[in-house]
Amino acid sequence: MTHPVTIKSTAQITHNVDRLTVERPDGYEFTPGHATDVHVDKPGWEDEDRPFTFTGLTDAPDLEFTIKIYPSHDGVTEQIDRLEAGDRLVLDDPWGTIDYKGKGTFIAAGAGVTPFIAILRDLNAKDQIGGHRLIFTNKSEKDIILKEEWDAMEGLETLYTLTDQPESPHAIGRIDRTFLSQHVADFDQHFYICGPEAFVGDIKSALLDLGAKEDRIVFEDGMDG
Repeated sequence: MTHPVTIKSTAQITHNVDRLTVERPDGYEFTPGHATDVHVDKPGWEDEDRPFTFTGLTDAPDLEFTIKIYPSHDGVTEQIDRLEAGDRLVLDDPWGTIDYKGKGTFIAAGAGVTPFIAILRDLNAKDQIGGHRLIFTNKSEKDIILKEEWDAMEGLETLYTLTDQPESPHAIGRIDRTFLSQHVADFDQHFYICGPEAFVGDIKSALLDLGAKEDRIVFEDGMDG
């Protein structure tokens, strides 16, 4: 089923990430971590869609999306970057592979953090954020999505690592087996992974090699960072 909606507000939250707030269709429910396919309601774009994750709270009156913009792709995200309040989108029904299973570590690359936004906000709203950890890799500090919000969540442990900013006080380098062996003490916990397909595959393999249990690894790939 499709759901035409009106955009209520837009905002730029990093140099290449937008936040869209849209009206919520009656009875439209989603699970934190899940997504929907989004169509831009403009002539010539009706048959083009992309998956975007819900990033607001499940009981909020409106729906929220946090979307990385790729202007060089001449595609859906470039069109979304041009939208304003009053413009229209069409949403499909919700779907998803990222479900919260229990306390653990969230490992994200770039825009791969988006499925975790609603989950961590939901846990924080319920005063259940304590004991969770976010390991988040980006090219530079300016690319870190919602850093101030993560840092303000009392009880959430954060570890940022950057690949292209060696002068940063944060950890430097990619997340790989060596990095995980140095920064994760307990592999008998839940792990949540999201990012580009190769990143997810590499991290999953590294975690299994280090002793993580396959049934405690939740992942979604294809989220380009």
